[in-house]
Amino acid sequence: MNGPEIHVEFAPELHLFVPRARATGAARTATDGVSTLGHLVESLGVPLTEVGALLVDGREVPAGHIPAGGESVRVQPVQHPQRVPGAPLRFLLDVHLGTLARRLRLLGVDTAYESTDLGDPALAALSAAEKRVLLSRDRGLLRRRELWAGAYVYSTRPEEQLQEVLDRFRPELSPWTRCTACNGLLRAATKDEVAEQLKGGTQRSYDVFAQCTACGRAYWRGAHHEQLEAIVERAVSRTRDA
Repeated sequence: MNGPEIHVEFAPELHLFVPRARATGAARTATDGVSTLGHLVESLGVPLTEVGALLVDGREVPAGHIPAGGESVRVQPVQHPQRVPGAPLRFLLDVHLGTLARRLRLLGVDTAYESTDLGDPALAALSAAEKRVLLSRDRGLLRRRELWAGAYVYSTRPEEQLQEVLDRFRPELSPWTRCTACNGLLRAATKDEVAEQLKGGTQRSYDVFAQCTACGRAYWRGAHHEQLEAIVERAVSRTRDA
């Protein structure tokens, strides 16, 4: 693209998306009088899901603003907590975020996830159809226009990923109410109702059970309960103190 240039300065939180701007936090790019500011920001590497206010010469403009040569642009990050209007807060995670999906479900957060790769077009369409916030580390996926809403997951570590989502969106938590396998709601169940899923030792040692109303999976306070309890306690504490 050849034409008049604009100066674009990125907030520090966005530098990782723009290799050419990491040293100074700024870049210059040409305008053509047609492309929107949102398009130009994304062409530099930053998904609009991560962009908050766009300031042109100190005044806030929409992503649809057509920049003119000589303008100075400041790109701000999304503010936390981020509010998603128009629908109950629900998430959709791509195939690479399985552990995060299970932890969100453990906390009672409505989280859709498939262990097979549906492909970018199908994920974006599902986000739009079900009004779910798509969480992904795939920047290209987050730039798809059909997305209803999305967010980049910055960390590769599940514990930090969970903290990111809780800090950014502040979802309402209701621990131990969802199936970590399928996202269905849990109900209290008797030992007889889940007996077919229990081995001898479990059947003798436990008396309190829950069962998924969608897939039928049984739950009880087994060997990993203390680890799961710790995850829940940290999340609830972090949300309460925010």
